[in-house]
Amino acid sequence: MATMVDVARRAGVSIATVSHVLNNTRPVLPGTRQAVLDAIDELGYTPNTLARSLVTSRTRSIGLAVSAISNPYFTEILQGVEAGALEHGYGLLLADPHDDPEHERKVVQLLHERRVDGMIIAPSATPDALLRHLGQHGVPTVFLDRLVDPPAGSGFRHDQVCAESTGPMASLVAHLAERGHRRIGLVAGLPGLSTTAERITGYRHGLAHAGLPYDERLVAHGHSRTETAEEATHRLLSLGAPPGALVTANNAMTIGVLRALRERGLSVPDDIALCCFDDFSWADLFTPRLTVIAQPSKELGATAVRLLLERLASPHLESRTVRLPSAFVHRTSCGCPESAVHPETPGTPRKGPES
Repeated sequence: MATMVDVARRAGVSIATVSHVLNNTRPVLPGTRQAVLDAIDELGYTPNTLARSLVTSRTRSIGLAVSAISNPYFTEILQGVEAGALEHGYGLLLADPHDDPEHERKVVQLLHERRVDGMIIAPSATPDALLRHLGQHGVPTVFLDRLVDPPAGSGFRHDQVCAESTGPMASLVAHLAERGHRRIGLVAGLPGLSTTAERITGYRHGLAHAGLPYDERLVAHGHSRTETAEEATHRLLSLGAPPGALVTANNAMTIGVLRALRERGLSVPDDIALCCFDDFSWADLFTPRLTVIAQPSKELGATAVRLLLERLASPHLESRTVRLPSAFVHRTSCGCPESAVHPETPGTPRKGPES
């Protein structure tokens, strides 16, 4: 088995230079760096990660705690995190908190015990125990998708990255109002999440922009899950004056809404119009095609990795929050004919109305 000494001999450099190339601990001339990389490739050298971690106190691993199994939105984010981590020579340890605060604390503690260098976490609606653990141990952390406020005076520095929610949600509601809808229902997410609060705010902004009153009976919480969104939709449709249009606040709930509409024999958009927050790979395959807000999922994941690596390099950075633009993707579930669909593409932001 090839050793670092063998690599140094083949490349004609010192062992220290090989170490700097492997660990990115000091700039190395491009030609020298390439010679080392060529030697590593020719000899099939594999670094001893465990031994290196004992010397550097780094494992070159990132803990990722997201509900990747129960929420398909996070699957694409996971792809962005993985690509960003691998690009910089980091591995991933993945845990699913199931959006449960107690389980969340346990899995994050397990990740910490495995000496990950830092963590990327999509926090639950009540992350108090999580924040205490991270703050007490000074774990370098990036919160993903959902924003949190650490306890006042804790001194816990962290970073956050999320997509814009308020303006994009307002644009969906305003678009439905432009189509003539006056009773627009919202299937909202899990109470307590920043995304839920922001999308409800956007819903209200869209109504206000259209001169429509806010009616709390037209808001039902689907708790960010398919089954509960299906139940929430049935409640909205059972009102004495049911909505003529619906907006869903994430892709998992969109599936539940579509199930409920099918069970009631309602056709989209002939009987009821539908707009959704979150695009997904088959949204363009439905009949009608779904009008959605597309979030930059993979970019969110890659940005989370970048922020974490910057914090690992400079632990005393002030806390940062990065917001990425979402895009209005105009299709036909809103009731617009194909001929009227705007040729906007995912990644093209559409500014929502202000309150």
